Formats: sequence, structure tokens, C-alpha cells
Amino acid sequence: MHAPVIRKKTQIGPLEDMEISIYQPHIEREIESHIERIHPPRVCIDNDSCRYCTVVKIDRANKHGILLEMVQALTDLDLIISKSYISSDGGWLMDVFHVKDQIGNKLTDNNLVHHIQQALCECNTRRNKEISSATVGPQQANVAIEVIGTDRPGLFSEISEVLMGLGFNITSATAWTHNCKVACIIDVEDASKPGPINDKKRLAHVEDQLRDVIEAAEGRGKNEKSVILKNSIAGHSHTERRLHQMMYLSCDYESCRACNRNNGGKQKSRCDETHVSVDRYEGRDYWVVNIRSRDRPKLLFDIVCVLTDMQYEVFHAAVTSNSPIAEQEYFIRNKSSSNLDNESEKQKLTLCLIAAIERRASHGFKVDIRTQNKTELLSKVTRVIHENGLSITRVEFGVEGETAIGSFYITDCSGQEVNENIAELLKKEIGGSVVLAHNSPYKVSQSSTSMSNNNRDVVPRFSIGNVIWSHLERLSNSFSPIRY
Repeated sequence: MHAPVIRKKTQIGPLEDMEISIYQPHIEREIESHIERIHPPRVCIDNDSCRYCTVVKIDRANKHGILLEMVQALTDLDLIISKSYISSDGGWLMDVFHVKDQIGNKLTDNNLVHHIQQALCECNTRRNKEISSATVGPQQANVAIEVIGTDRPGLFSEISEVLMGLGFNITSATAWTHNCKVACIIDVEDASKPGPINDKKRLAHVEDQLRDVIEAAEGRGKNEKSVILKNSIAGHSHTERRLHQMMYLSCDYESCRACNRNNGGKQKSRCDETHVSVDRYEGRDYWVVNIRSRDRPKLLFDIVCVLTDMQYEVFHAAVTSNSPIAEQEYFIRNKSSSNLDNESEKQKLTLCLIAAIERRASHGFKVDIRTQNKTELLSKVTRVIHENGLSITRVEFGVEGETAIGSFYITDCSGQEVNENIAELLKKEIGGSVVLAHNSPYKVSQSSTSMSNNNRDVVPRFSIGNVIWSHLERLSNSFSPIRY
């Protein structure tokens, strides 16, 4: 059954009006809910059929965005998806995921298995809760700051300085850079008192000050720059999905270059570049998307995220990872267009998929920190990095209790090798543990400095998965046994 697509204009900060497609199904939500009660999702977690990984099988009613919700649920637990088979041609889906934990083992913990089953069954329920939570007033939450702009050395340091000077503490920050564009989401709280920030004049002043920083080197009035303040409602917006959307708004994909995989009719050998092809499948009016790229964590999530946000339905897919290469094939159809011969749309989709793969790819060095949370911490870290002629390409920073955990991906602004003394300089400035790792797609070497000169501290990165795993370890064994 096809559904109408209603288009409307929406204003996003200083960005120009953007046309957004809103999917409105014929079947009302009450009927959909009734169907789900009659045919609830079925999740099977199988440790017997595959020797090296756990097989997760899902059988449920299909809706736009459900595939992304399920992939997101698995990746948020830091699980590695090595293979996937998607089939959802019609109103029902049957998907299979081969997963392992971060060290390559099967999932044998009963509590974790139960948690995965529950998370996959509740995907659509969680999405409805997130939609309803958007109506919560500002008194229920702190502030999330979204920034879109043109990247330049020292930008994140300047943003941190401005927020510190205006009396805010940064509780979490995630930033991506790609093709000279930057997108970041920063959660802040009042440094002087706990509780929500309701002073509209103060928030407007923050927005103006940050916009001045973003536009300092470019002048005003350009569409790719934006500073937006939102309610920071827990669970309302998935950070990494939102970063993909923000990068898309900045048009970072326009500078991507498609690699020609064929050369005189023969496939290029030993090519490590990302290859994306979009062709027409005549039999069923699909587009067939083939992707070959270097494998990395969350690759499947990034691809499905972009396809979903661009209003493409995935009817069939096969994904496999033969490290270090991943190959993916998708049979897709656009929800709002049946024109399979639109070359400009093919080209745009190709570039957007390449951008989705490249955004999370990291180069240069990765600096991991773990230290006691304190005022001005993020400002000090970014200032030291900037003062040593280094540029930040990606940030993952968060606070767990009294501990601040962060990862900073850095490169030398002049193109030279990163001076490994940066670890010592950061250690001197902030204390705690600092680990410097070379981020190469081929090899990883580490040098570190920590509170103990005799031992190397392994600094876990801040992630939702780490938080959930730590809670699972503390759960009592009150769940009924699960057979798998």
C-alpha cells in the first residue's frame, strides 16, 4: 500500500527554507498498534547455527525507519555487525544480523541477550515515545547547542572558551568535520547552579556569541552556518543520526569524489577507495546500490541512516565484511518518486553515501583522556591542542559521574606529523590519563602517559554502549533463563 507524501517548508535557524517530506500513512496509528498487538515482533538470538558469531533474527511488521531503529539498537551496544541480510518487500520484514562483541566473541551473557531482545522489540515504541517527548517544555531539560559551519583550526577551542566565559559547563560534546564543514552537538548546564536554564535573554546572547565565532572568518548571511539551541531531552534525538542530518544540511557531500571502479572493463585491483554505484533493476523498479569500502564500526548504521533520511526504502540488502573490506548491496526505492531514470538524483545519492562513509573515518592521531571532571576541562584540552598547531577533526566527550572521558582526533595544520609530546602537554594541563594512538587504517601504535609511569592505562571511549554494559553487569540475575 502506498502512502501520500506531503511537503512543507520549514525554517532551520538562519538556514534557508528546506523542503522536508513528511510521510503520512493511510492506516491510522490505532490500527497499526492493533496489528502489532496481533502480530508482535519476534526476535530470535541463536548461538548454535554459526561458529564465530551470534545470529540475531527479527520478524515483524515493516514501517519506514524500522530498519534504522534496529541497526541503531545494536550499534548503540557497541556490537559489531559482520553480516546482514535484509528482506522487507511488502508489509513484513525478516532481517538477520551476525553480531559479535568488541573483542570478537559471541554474546553469551543472558542479561545482555535479554536486553537486546527487549530493545529490538521496542524499537517502534521507543520512537513514538521520542516523538511525544518533543512536546516537553523547556523547564524539563537543559540546553543542547547545534552548530553547523565551515571548519577552521581553533574553532572548537573558541566555542569552548565562549561557553566557559558565559558561565556554562559542557557535559557532553560530539563533533564531526568533513570536506571543510563542521557539525557539532554540545550539551551544557549552568555552571553556577543545577537545574534547567530558562533565561531566554541569556540563551539568545549565547546564540549570538556563538554565531559570531562561527561566522568570524566568513562574514554573515551564508546558508551553511547555523547555531540552534534546543531542549536537551534524554533519548529524544540520536546524536550521531542528527550529525548526519546536520552534515547533509551543510552540503558536505558536494565536495565528494566518486571513484570509478572500472577501468577498461576490468575492476581496479588493490584499490582502497570507496566505490558506490547506483543502477536500475528493471525487473522490480528498484535502484540497486553497490558499495565497497574499508570496513569500520557503525558502517551499516551510517549507510542506513542516510538512506532513511533521504526517504529511501530498503527492500532487500546483503552486507558482508571481509576485513578490512566491506561489501554492501541494497535494493531501494524512493518513497516520493518513481522516476528511476533521474540521473541527478542518482549522482546526489552516490555522493551522499560516500559522504556518510567518510564522515566518521578518522585520520592522524587519536587522543583519549580520562580524568576528574572539573570546570574549564574541555576548554583547556582544546586550547592546548590549538596552541600546538594542531586541528581537531572529531570529538567525542562526555561525563560519567565525577569522571570526564573523551576522544579527540587531531591532525597537524601544516600537514606534518603530529608531535607525540602533545600527550605530555595535555597530561600536565589536566592530569589523569592521556593516551595517544596513531589512527591508521592499516596499523595502530600507541604511546601513552598516565598517572603511573610504569603502567599503560587503556582509556575506554565514552559511548552509550559502555554505559549500558556497565549497568548490565550490576543487574541481579532476576531474569528468567533464555534459551539461545
